[in-house]
Amino acid sequence: MAHQQPAPPRWQLRFDGGRQQRYLPDRRSVLHYVLAIGPQAPDPRFEVWAGERVLLADGSDGGAVFSLAEVIDLSEPGAADRVRAELTGSAGSAGSGRSAGSAGSAGRDGAP
Repeated sequence: MAHQQPAPPRWQLRFDGGRQQRYLPDRRSVLHYVLAIGPQAPDPRFEVWAGERVLLADGSDGGAVFSLAEVIDLSEPGAADRVRAELTGSAGSAGSGRSAGSAGSAGRDGAP
């Protein structure tokens, strides 16, 4: 009797100083969301977290783990333009728009 677990969210977006978060299906959705709410957000800094499914030792679903993929800071000059360029494809392959204040996941435990 195979029980199929739903796929975990692929992307998490944290903003407003970590007080708000959204789960989104793909990077393109993340970028659209940042551009849509960025002008009204109380804080121009958006953390983009990539999720992966976790399997427990017995093979059962353990949920998801997220690691910091990048930080988009719309207060940096040209950041919104870089996000728009990635959406239109002029920034190259997906994920190349990390120049908008990116940060790695080293030392981060996922807690805001």
